[in-house]
Amino acid sequence: MNDPAEPWSIVLAAGEGTRLQCLTSDAAGAATPKQFCSLYGGRTLLGDALRRAHAVSPTERIGTIVAVQHRRWWRAEVDDLGPANVFVQPENRGTANGVLLPTLHIAARDRDAVIVWLPSDHHVADEAILATALREAATVAREASGILLLGIEPDEADGELGYVVPDFEIAEGLHTVDSFVEKPAPSVASDLLGRGALWNSFIFAATVRALLDLFDRRWPGLVDRLQRALAQDGYRAHGGAALGAEYAELRSLDFSRDVLAGAETELLVKRVPPCGWSDLGTPRRLAATLERRGAVAPAPLDGVSADRPCLAARHARQRAAEAIATARCAAPDRSRDPDSTGADARVHDPAGDRTARTTTITARGEARWGSATRSSGASRGIRSSTGGPGDRNTGGSGCS
Repeated sequence: MNDPAEPWSIVLAAGEGTRLQCLTSDAAGAATPKQFCSLYGGRTLLGDALRRAHAVSPTERIGTIVAVQHRRWWRAEVDDLGPANVFVQPENRGTANGVLLPTLHIAARDRDAVIVWLPSDHHVADEAILATALREAATVAREASGILLLGIEPDEADGELGYVVPDFEIAEGLHTVDSFVEKPAPSVASDLLGRGALWNSFIFAATVRALLDLFDRRWPGLVDRLQRALAQDGYRAHGGAALGAEYAELRSLDFSRDVLAGAETELLVKRVPPCGWSDLGTPRRLAATLERRGAVAPAPLDGVSADRPCLAARHARQRAAEAIATARCAAPDRSRDPDSTGADARVHDPAGDRTARTTTITARGEARWGSATRSSGASRGIRSSTGGPGDRNTGGSGCS
């Protein structure tokens, strides 16, 4: 029997992953949402997040929010969860509604519950550090009867991430919240680091009551509308006609921008020590993560299984193609050389060859990118003439 003090953990997995579709699309242009891709050919990102949830919650209190149109990807992924804990959205209506729907389901079972929320597009090198922070966050959220965010100590000024600016320290590593800054310019991001700002991980812990109270204040009537629809459908986790009709009329809302922003005085943020955390939301963030992980990482030979693209392999293949194209463009055209025999007009470029060898999928099924790649001008891509931090190339992703 479950201890009622044990927190729930909900994995957010209903997004489309549009910013990474240049790497997750097949030859026909059909994209696999990033949470159903693997980083190195093993578990998917959703699988990693569900495993992360086990560090803080028993299996009976782990759930996920998914989208009905993604059923073919998530159906096998959630076999270990009870059907009542797989919450299916009829449509994607933003992260705020993606948080509210599972909250209402859990509230119907335990209005005093604490929920830990985990996105499904993160990579964490040191899971033990994050696991400790998750357990502490759940405890503090329960004691404070509130909402506690996990802020990651930054290791660089990254303009693709959101920031939480802490205010007063009320305990070691625990602060009130001053403000949020979303995707700042590089110079602003550097200033934020000087002020002690933290990366907004979108990982948080909250009591059911605190969440519903906040939604009620920020969006009056929304909680009542969804509660009525769920009641009409018998609170079925997979939804029903009433929920579908309600979702068709819902406004799309972002949880950070439309719910948390403006409620800073009601929030707490916990500082999480460096743990190799990365949001894999964009090609640049993916490339930076792969570079930090080292020169060799296991991956399937062709970088794709039937339904699970391997992001490392896709990235390596794309990067190799870009390096080869760059080398060919830079090489002289010998097809018109009078001394040429014409027997072989292909360009031989040692740097290009070395780059190709270190960035493609090898015969052993490894995705390689290492010192040889970084030392080759052809492999680093072309810098903008303007230069500056915003132009830093971290992997030649080929998409933005």
